[in-house]
Amino acid sequence: MPQDHPIDLLHRRSILGKNLLVAMVNLEKGCKVNLHHHDNEQMAYVVSGHVKWGIGEPGTAQREEFEMHGGEVLHLPSNLPHEVVALEDTVVIDMLAPPGPMGIDSQKK
Repeated sequence: MPQDHPIDLLHRRSILGKNLLVAMVNLEKGCKVNLHHHDNEQMAYVVSGHVKWGIGEPGTAQREEFEMHGGEVLHLPSNLPHEVVALEDTVVIDMLAPPGPMGIDSQKK
């Protein structure tokens, strides 16, 4: 399975199906995926490591920030703004349905 490197400190391998995209994402410590949203529903399973999520637009009452460690799963509904920073080297399995571009694709270098 080919690996790409869409932004600094991040490597991923993806499998694209008819109704689902699954990506193994390796984030090195300090990697930041900027605030974005997409039509896809997303599940993010943190396999190992430690990340900090920002959910919702900054400065709004809906904004939440929290940390996740290996073994935890996050559900992101369609079009929910979100961002993430790796607090240590981290592996995340992202699942997007329907399949389509991931947030890091809009941030490519």
